[in-house]
Amino acid sequence: MPPRFFVDTPLAGPAELSLPASAARHVQVLRLQPGSPLTLFDGSGDEWQAEVTAMGRSEVRVQLHARQLVNRELATALTLCVVMPANDRMDGIVEKATELGAVAIQPLMSERSVLRLQGDRAQKKQVHWQGVAIAAAEQCGRACVTQIHPVQTLAAWLSGLDGAAPARRWLLSPTAARPLAERAAGEPQPTLVLSGPEGGLSAAEEQAARERGFEALQLGPRILRADTAPLAVLGWVALQQG
Repeated sequence: MPPRFFVDTPLAGPAELSLPASAARHVQVLRLQPGSPLTLFDGSGDEWQAEVTAMGRSEVRVQLHARQLVNRELATALTLCVVMPANDRMDGIVEKATELGAVAIQPLMSERSVLRLQGDRAQKKQVHWQGVAIAAAEQCGRACVTQIHPVQTLAAWLSGLDGAAPARRWLLSPTAARPLAERAAGEPQPTLVLSGPEGGLSAAEEQAARERGFEALQLGPRILRADTAPLAVLGWVALQQG
C-alpha cells in the first residue's frame, strides 16, 4: 500500500507540483525514489494517487494522477469538547479521536483543571495537537483531518454556544441516570460531547452546561479517567456506525 501524506494546500490535477516542506521531509525520510507511488490528501475528503518525479535536497516533486472519492467518515459529526487532562494525555486523546472519526476537538479549561494554557503556549499546543491529528489521519486512512480548535475556558466556550448551529449536546457525568445507549439511538446528527477533567466538573459548571442544552449521560458503573471517557463515547458511536 503506498504511503499516505497530508498536503496543506488544495490539490487539483492532473498536475505536477512540489510538495510542501512537511510532506517532502516524510518522503525523504522514507527514501522514496522517482517512480515511487504515494497517496496525497488535502483534508477535503478526496485522495489523489501520485508518484514521485524528482528528488532534491530540499524539493520533492510529484505527479498527480487519479482523484479518488472516499468516504471513511462517521455519519455523526461528533466534536469532543474535552477539559484537558494533565501531562501529555491530550496527545493520546487527539490521536485516538482522529482514528475513531471525531470531526473536531475543543480543548477546554475548567475550575478543577490541572493543565492551564494561555497565550503563545496555548497556540503552540494547538499547532502541536493539529500535527498529531494529521499524523493520525495519514496512518488510519481518513481523507479528512480532525480540526483542533483554540484552547478556551469552559465558561467562555459555553457562552459562545448561544446562537450556535443546532446540535445534540451530551454531558458526561458519573451521577447521571440516563445511560448513553438510551440516548444515542436514532438518526445521526451533529453532536457535542462535553467531558470534564480529573475530579470532574463542578456542580456550577454542570448546571451551566445543562442550561445550554447539555443532557447528562453516564457510561456505566465505573468511573472512567479523564482521557478514557470521551474516547469511550466516540468508540461506541464509531462501532455503531461502522
